[in-house]
Amino acid sequence: MASVRSSTERYYLGVDVGTASVRAALVTCDGQVKSMAEEPIHIWEPHPDHYVQSSSDIWTKCCSTVKKVTEGIEKIKVKGIGFDATCSLVVLDQRFQPVAVNHDGIQERNVIMWMDHRAAEQAARITAAGHSVLSRVGGVMSPEMQPPKLLWLKESLKESCWKEAAHFFDLPDFLSWKSTGSLARSLCTLVCKWTYSPPEGWDDTFWTSIGLEDLLENNYSKIGALTCSPGTALGEGLTQEAAAAMGLLPGTAVAASLIDAHAGGLGVVGADVTGFQLPCEHQPLTSRLALICGTSSCHMAISQDPIFVPGVWGPYNSAMVPALWLNEGGQSATGRLIDHMVKGHAAFPELKEKAERSQDSVYSYLNKHLETMAKEQANLDQLTASLHVWPDFHGNRSPLADPTLKGMVVGLSLSQTLDDLALLYLATVQAVALGTRHILEAMKEAGHCITTLFLCGGLSKNVLFVQMHANATGLPVVLPAEKEAVLVGAAILGGCASLDYKSITEAMVKMAKVGRVVKPHLEQENFYRRKFSVFLRLFAYQRECAQLMKE
Repeated sequence: MASVRSSTERYYLGVDVGTASVRAALVTCDGQVKSMAEEPIHIWEPHPDHYVQSSSDIWTKCCSTVKKVTEGIEKIKVKGIGFDATCSLVVLDQRFQPVAVNHDGIQERNVIMWMDHRAAEQAARITAAGHSVLSRVGGVMSPEMQPPKLLWLKESLKESCWKEAAHFFDLPDFLSWKSTGSLARSLCTLVCKWTYSPPEGWDDTFWTSIGLEDLLENNYSKIGALTCSPGTALGEGLTQEAAAAMGLLPGTAVAASLIDAHAGGLGVVGADVTGFQLPCEHQPLTSRLALICGTSSCHMAISQDPIFVPGVWGPYNSAMVPALWLNEGGQSATGRLIDHMVKGHAAFPELKEKAERSQDSVYSYLNKHLETMAKEQANLDQLTASLHVWPDFHGNRSPLADPTLKGMVVGLSLSQTLDDLALLYLATVQAVALGTRHILEAMKEAGHCITTLFLCGGLSKNVLFVQMHANATGLPVVLPAEKEAVLVGAAILGGCASLDYKSITEAMVKMAKVGRVVKPHLEQENFYRRKFSVFLRLFAYQRECAQLMKE
């Protein structure tokens, strides 16, 4: 590792703020996770489709997890820190104190979560206005992006929030500011969620056209006057206050951050695949798609030149891998949907009891139960030949870009046995995989050439979920050597900020490793061709029903 300056032990910290927890990992310069810690964070739902958190709670958990993973380590050996987080919106006042983002006025609850859809009506208005910035978000403004959320705050909480607010941060940028005092925003967050477009920057006409012209004041100081590339060292490193809270040395390098899914992409997509007999082995990185799957899923495709994919976010320049364009597809509810379907079933108490008795997780037990059912009835995949799910229970992010879509299940009976629960679980997992196929087909039609999937995130630990994605798409799936690839991706940022690596690309290649490869069962190709045809008809039927009800 020629560019790492010393042969002595050197560590990087990766801190990942997900939907429901904060995780930290101590990572070596070759990408091995030495220790990991996790703490839950609070989520409040004060109204339907309103999901809020506390930036103070999140920061406290960041500090406590870092302390845990560095316990017993000489702090001089910790050379850099990288943060990633969900693209939630943090609101602070002039004194950098929390500002409440709901009518309840609880000050500490100052974060509108990424999955909060309160601004659906504002997003629809922005889409209808048709400004040119929409071309970089698939033509449709999502309620999960920041402009509609900002507009909701101005229209709904003008006195209590909008007039009090002095700083609007994407959560990853809040964490880097809290660590260093630097107000510089990462280009990852601004480009992907705020409509910023380098090198031109902010588009005055867009913000003025949607009624947020007050954000232009002081060179956009409230949302980001200073920008930098992910991995850039910020300020003078950890402040005295942040270092004390984390138990680290002041001045420890802190990197400009990434959105969590993008960190996952860094942690997998650059791995050396030599010897694994993959179609992407002798192809450029642009033949790889990173799929980060947890509560929701993100599909990261990169290209040498900008590719515009209808209903898919981007193209974004250098938002994940430097000098490459990024398209970001996604599904708003995947792990959350699977939990919803399984835990809401009448047979769930029986499942939970049997799983506990077998010392299995409910999903490991279900996977084994399906294997038993397949021996008695048919091939496992085809157990759902007469059961179909449309998975958009929280709207469609890609490629239809319609947050109003609802979920569907076709083929239910009056039976509510454990077998029925297992089949519904399988059909849901297959529907999520078919959603990935739907996104891939849109990307390929627009010009992407994707031959291999790279999976990471919580759902990548579920063997059924992984195999169904291989089978439904017909593509091999690469799993990382380190299961916590998102944390490795965050640590890659820390390695860059420490200057131990010359670039993100170099750090990515050195620290990302292949674990194993899951090949598709090609004998299932015709089944999934038919299943995908039914999948698309469910969408068409839902649209037809909606139209009939309007007549």
